[in-house]
Amino acid sequence: MKTLIKNGNVVYFDKVEKADVLIEDGLVSKIDDSIKDDVDEVIDASNRCVMAGFVDMHVHLREPGFEYKETIESGTKAAVKGGFTAVACMPNTKPVLDNKFALRYVIDKANEAGFAKVYPICSITKGEEGELLSDMLTLRDNGAVAFSDDGKPVKTSQMMRLALEYSKAYDLPILCHCEDVELANGGVVHEGYNATVQGLKGINRASEEVGIAREIIIAANLGAKVHICHVSSKGSVDIIREAKKKGVKVTAETCPHYISLTDEYIANFNTLAKVNPPLREWEDVVAVQKGIADGTIDCLATDHAPHAHWEKECQFDTAAFGISGLETAFAVNYTHLVKKGIIDLPKLSVLMTKNPCEVLKIANGGIAVGEKADITIVDLNKKFTVKSSTFVSGGKNTPFDGMELYGTVDMTFVDGTKCYVRDN
Repeated sequence: MKTLIKNGNVVYFDKVEKADVLIEDGLVSKIDDSIKDDVDEVIDASNRCVMAGFVDMHVHLREPGFEYKETIESGTKAAVKGGFTAVACMPNTKPVLDNKFALRYVIDKANEAGFAKVYPICSITKGEEGELLSDMLTLRDNGAVAFSDDGKPVKTSQMMRLALEYSKAYDLPILCHCEDVELANGGVVHEGYNATVQGLKGINRASEEVGIAREIIIAANLGAKVHICHVSSKGSVDIIREAKKKGVKVTAETCPHYISLTDEYIANFNTLAKVNPPLREWEDVVAVQKGIADGTIDCLATDHAPHAHWEKECQFDTAAFGISGLETAFAVNYTHLVKKGIIDLPKLSVLMTKNPCEVLKIANGGIAVGEKADITIVDLNKKFTVKSSTFVSGGKNTPFDGMELYGTVDMTFVDGTKCYVRDN
């Protein structure tokens, strides 16, 4: 099968150039100003951008155990609709991904679904209980790309130290949900004016920042690498920036909602805006944006957290934390970062593809001859209104519902196979 993408603006990791791209047998076989080979299909990408398929290093696919929220099939179908050709799924399933049997189940279900590639992340500790390390080497040998107890922090500093020692010895990426649970103290939103107005219990920034400081200090003492998940606060950005200046081997990610929304969205007890860490204040949004621009924050992930409607349509205190993010991520990132001049399009490609792959040690050379044809075609000029009712994800829970954004995903190729085509 030979497919020719013509007249597109090809987005590399360092530039944008108009070119034709030839896909053959799942690989990019040629890139040139004008390709005239005989092909099976020609796709006119005039006035659109041809990008390396996005890689989301932090999603919750829910299966096994919580299929009423999302399945691997519906989650990966949502991924390709959002332009993601690969996702890395977190282990807080039921059972937890802490053994090779659960791990192989996820891999087999993803292969069966045939949409986005799935790279499983297994738990740092057995059952995510913080008491005993998982058998990391066996899990790595059976397909795990990284380890995390995401959804909760590793319980003790000593257990995190042990995990990072294994990480350093065997080159196993460790991804950290950073939260001091005692400081969070059962809070449900950011501690501030809007929490007070709504009468809701707040979570102080210190809960996240103390957690980040712990992981960075331990990693620095061991000379180990550590990755910080879903950065949301100004203080967190400052801590990570200073650590990088001192040579600590720390990388970090943030999410679309932390670059675009504040805790004002919790008004009227809007449970769609309930997420952990919580939406914070405008100064935090600006600080996270600056952290992206100056390289403090390395990756943009979604923390895609789908829920059944009844888990959000309830009292705020009992509603589930989380946002369904795969189908809106690119447009939010483009609208709030590129259109506002904070970063350029190649930098966005680096944040959404190159850097996540480097953290997880997944091969991805972008759009280049000989590389796998994981490609996303986007229309940057297309404005649309988010309609959660049209989501293919099992989770329709998004605070972006009704928001106008720029940047539609028009087509997604995984290993040269067309897995998604926009229908309107």
